[in-house]
Amino acid sequence: MFASRPHPLSLVKPMHVIRSRDYRRMPWKNGGGETTEIIVQPTGASLDDFDWRVSMARVGSSGPFSAFPSVDRTLCILSGRGIDLTIAGRGAVRLDRDAAPLSFPGDVPAGADLVDGPVEDLNAMTRRGRFRHVLTRVALDRPTQLPRAGEVMLVLFRGAGAALGAAAAAGAEEIMVEDGDTVVLDVEADVALEIRPNTALDLYVIAITRG
Repeated sequence: MFASRPHPLSLVKPMHVIRSRDYRRMPWKNGGGETTEIIVQPTGASLDDFDWRVSMARVGSSGPFSAFPSVDRTLCILSGRGIDLTIAGRGAVRLDRDAAPLSFPGDVPAGADLVDGPVEDLNAMTRRGRFRHVLTRVALDRPTQLPRAGEVMLVLFRGAGAALGAAAAAGAEEIMVEDGDTVVLDVEADVALEIRPNTALDLYVIAITRG
């Protein structure tokens, strides 16, 4: 996707869809579960040397989080009753589907206690000093133009399919996305994203910038 490290925000296509069937499943860094990797940069990077990474995980039991030195991360709950997240120096925070995404350093000890059964979560991570990110959740039930954010913007669709296109792009081809797919807009796609949902859905928007 990224051509090389000297050009870390130049994707092959200005806008494309990563289908959920193409996500990569792999063990957690600490071996305690399984993660579903949506995208990692540079392409093929390991859990120790990525610049940025977006993934989902099913958490089936309470326990510690993997350590990610020099990485900043943001966590939010996609499904399930939630977790009580304990971060060293902060105490416990309740995270559920109604809670705002929570950001914290990946190199600070943290762990989760399940509230009532397994959860599925979304993780955005960036290498400190190289990249920054912001993760937000947007509820949508009608046609909307989603403003561009960041140099690379990723949008995970949950709950329904949708038709989408690039606003102000004359003759732009309409793209259909399904529940679980992710749309990626790179630095060259400096347009708003037109979204027409089939029914109500949640968007998880991740804006990534250098610095």
